[in-house]
Amino acid sequence: MDIQENFVNKVAASGLITFNLEEYYHSGERVVYDIKENLFHGLMLREKDFREFIKTHDWASYTGKNIAVICSADAIVPTWAYMLLANKLKPYANEVVFGSLETLESVLFTKALAKIDLNAFADERVVIKGCADIDVPISAYVEITSLLTPVVKSIMYGEPCSTVPIYKRKD
Repeated sequence: MDIQENFVNKVAASGLITFNLEEYYHSGERVVYDIKENLFHGLMLREKDFREFIKTHDWASYTGKNIAVICSADAIVPTWAYMLLANKLKPYANEVVFGSLETLESVLFTKALAKIDLNAFADERVVIKGCADIDVPISAYVEITSLLTPVVKSIMYGEPCSTVPIYKRKD
């Protein structure tokens, strides 16, 4: 008896589009710049000393990097000091943010996702891939959901073979 089995890939036939947030990960190095290194006795920033540092520091060493600027000390740091750092870093760095590495990661994903042509997803059924080899911040999942909701037919989370429904347009 010759039994011929036909296997049907139901996932491929479903018409689902898998959206992988990992593809929007910026590969540049992440660096924390802690302004506490510029503080006088770890307490406050002295303008004259800081301006001299700004003039003489090798800013080119930050070329292509993603910089999170923080102050880990409980100190008096005027707003203009962060602005001077941003001004000097930006010509070299890919991205400069005030905040933690988590904040930096969120900004990088938000900017990458803002460049997506949403028309490519119009009236489609989209699965936002859940398992990742890199740490994708929750903010990226929130951002892509916000961007896709007005244009897609449905959004699911997970893997095409096992999804959690997130949104379905009422037609």
